Amino acid sequence: MNTGIAFARKMSAAYTAVCKPLCQSLHLPQTAFDILMFLGNNPEYSTARDIVEVRQIKANLVSVNVDRLVKDGYLSRKEVAGDRRKTQLLCTKKAAPVIKKGQALQQDFADRLIADLDDATKDAFFKGMAQMETTLDMILEEVS
Repeated sequence: MNTGIAFARKMSAAYTAVCKPLCQSLHLPQTAFDILMFLGNNPEYSTARDIVEVRQIKANLVSVNVDRLVKDGYLSRKEVAGDRRKTQLLCTKKAAPVIKKGQALQQDFADRLIADLDDATKDAFFKGMAQMETTLDMILEEVS
């Protein structure tokens, strides 16, 4: 198996395992939590279509979980003026403490991930990631 794919799968499995207790305490499925965190962390995205396209979550799963988040009071829907087919998803006040706990969990996860790296390795890692992001942007620009 490709080392990069194996690493991505292991990171995803570890993150899911770390999130599980919080999701259980909130009585939220992992997908609903992920949607709420995506919207809370990325205010430039605000529609179900954004979640489907950017997070690559199947549309039916997004629909079911958004309905639940709206019903439970974590999200509200707002029609977009001039486009009757587009609905904006807004995090409510009830969502704020959940997002704050989720962000703390995400920061702790990121800190733990690099905790055993020395400063030179961290620096090289972040420089490498920045360069790969630039390269990915160029590839995406070429193919679109």
